[in-house]
Amino acid sequence: MNPISLDVYLFFSGNCREAMEFYHSVFGGELSIQTMGEVPGGAGEMSDEMKNRVTHASLHGGEVALLGSDNDRTEPYGTSNISLCLGGTDETKLRELFNKLSQGGKVTSELKKEFWGDTFGTVTDKFGTDWMVNISSR
Repeated sequence: MNPISLDVYLFFSGNCREAMEFYHSVFGGELSIQTMGEVPGGAGEMSDEMKNRVTHASLHGGEVALLGSDNDRTEPYGTSNISLCLGGTDETKLRELFNKLSQGGKVTSELKKEFWGDTFGTVTDKFGTDWMVNISSR
């Protein structure tokens, strides 16, 4: 492990399991999910709904590393101030990832050659997460 790392941690309103399973189908890797009901000493007098909420999920070892959980926050998060960026030189794989992320979501900018020489596009997936895909020409 590096001495310092920056991890992506996504918060969901009760659909973390569904979202992380979707990302697992897109990126591969190993998915680990822990629910509130599985937290030692935490299940107590929780409703079944609360027991099934995700307290922590991690997806590692595939194309990306993502972390996530369900959250009780009442006001919307909105992701307009951040996008996750996938980049590299493997055009076939990056186009495949773009298309998978688009399923049930919205392409906001088609993948196309840009003035800086790379192929670039943006998509908001079905969980509201914004993605940028940049296929490097170098």
